[in-house]
Amino acid sequence: QQAAMASGGAPVPGATHWATKVELTISCENLMDMDIFSKSDPLCALYINTSGSHWYEFGRTEMILNCLNPKFAKKFVIDYYFEMVQRLKFCVYDIDNNTYDLSDDDFLGELECTLGQIVSNREMTRPLLLPDKRPAGHGTITICAEEITDTRVANFEVSARRLDKKFLWWSDPFLEFYKQTETGWQLAHRTEVVNNNLNPMWRPFRVSLRSLCGGDVEKPIKVDCYDHHASGSHDLIGSFKATLAEMQMGTPIYPAEFECINPKKLKKKNYKNSGVVCIKHCQVLKEYTFLDYIMGGCQINFTIAIDFTGSNGDPNTPRSLHYINPEGYNEYLTAIWTVGNVIQDYDSNKMFPVFGFGAQVPPSWQVSHEFPINFNPANPFCSGIEGVVHAYRQCLPQVKLWGPTNFSPIINHVACFARQAMRQNIASQYFVLLIITDGVITDMDQTRAAIVEASRLPMSIIIVGVGGADFSAMEFLDSDDKLLYSPSGDVASRDIVQFVPFRNFQV
Repeated sequence: QQAAMASGGAPVPGATHWATKVELTISCENLMDMDIFSKSDPLCALYINTSGSHWYEFGRTEMILNCLNPKFAKKFVIDYYFEMVQRLKFCVYDIDNNTYDLSDDDFLGELECTLGQIVSNREMTRPLLLPDKRPAGHGTITICAEEITDTRVANFEVSARRLDKKFLWWSDPFLEFYKQTETGWQLAHRTEVVNNNLNPMWRPFRVSLRSLCGGDVEKPIKVDCYDHHASGSHDLIGSFKATLAEMQMGTPIYPAEFECINPKKLKKKNYKNSGVVCIKHCQVLKEYTFLDYIMGGCQINFTIAIDFTGSNGDPNTPRSLHYINPEGYNEYLTAIWTVGNVIQDYDSNKMFPVFGFGAQVPPSWQVSHEFPINFNPANPFCSGIEGVVHAYRQCLPQVKLWGPTNFSPIINHVACFARQAMRQNIASQYFVLLIITDGVITDMDQTRAAIVEASRLPMSIIIVGVGGADFSAMEFLDSDDKLLYSPSGDVASRDIVQFVPFRNFQV
């Protein structure tokens, strides 16, 4: 569907559209310096054109501190349709605050092009432009495209010992892994910084073989070890080159060890190295796709949760998100139809348990945070999306929109079933919770804890935001840039939340 949106037009009836997955790597040079006392802190956002002047945000790279020539480690993977014009816009911003909204950050320039242009060039460098089409200083953006045919990944566990001190008596080391290309070395992965440690142990990480060595385990990989500086001018501790085959030799007991060499110190008498990088674990695995699981017999179980809280407004007034207009629709119904018609194809029996939350429910008129909208706790299932729509229409006049807005009860409810399925020890069931909401949330801490706990289960959460309210809390739960933490400091094992502001996809 994203690809259809990216095409900028409806597919030709009866035509077969074959998609190729393409990975885009982004770097920039000579960005404008917008900060007075330091350099710009750039981030690149990718937007895809859906129709006319309508764009939606596809994703963002990481933000790099104090850098006018950034090489972004985060890559974009996008479906490429040969026969469609897929318009893209790359926007570079200088991040000045912690808000998710980019409109309050300094704009460093943009490039508008088609995916076909990028794919045909393979590597494309263009000037960045301001909204009025004037050059954004001397800034340029380079986009490299690579077709994804190899789905293998390498899981790494890496540490180092006796690294050089670069500042008085300490260093703050991080690693960068580079792939060898025809035009030089391309950044494949950057680890986190380990502060004040000459014997660091980095968090386990995963890199695709395509990004790391083009799938060739005998191809050299360059690893640079740097001492991090907040100014952006990081100090090279040392480098080494090795093949993936050599890295795979390591075990936790006998790591594969590589000497970090600093070229500037080679002439020094008695110089041996600037430390040793130890690869304790380098395992190559096939990364299975959604299609692999579906065709392998995995059953997808969808649960739908609908926000019936007072912040949506009185359903009898036209300003309410629950107000059903003369045509018989509102934003909730439109979202249910649109998203539901996609997901029901992957649910084998098309029976969806549907719950409401945040309303006073008859006959006791107590506030409930997980009530079946058909009012049948023993059988909360609706038959197909038509059944969901019918149950919603029947339910709406019978409840009082109230509050607070608690997400955690329904997340924990679905997690309970996912936990039971996981005990079977076969990947036969996966659970998806679709939450349709106006974006207000009361139990943020409990919801964070519930999501972190659910991240270890066969479960994902899709949050569809209706209306035009502030969705910053939903963006926070989506946590694309880094894994979500619970209030107690427990970190999610993976990102299981995808937030979509529904209005961005309405043509």
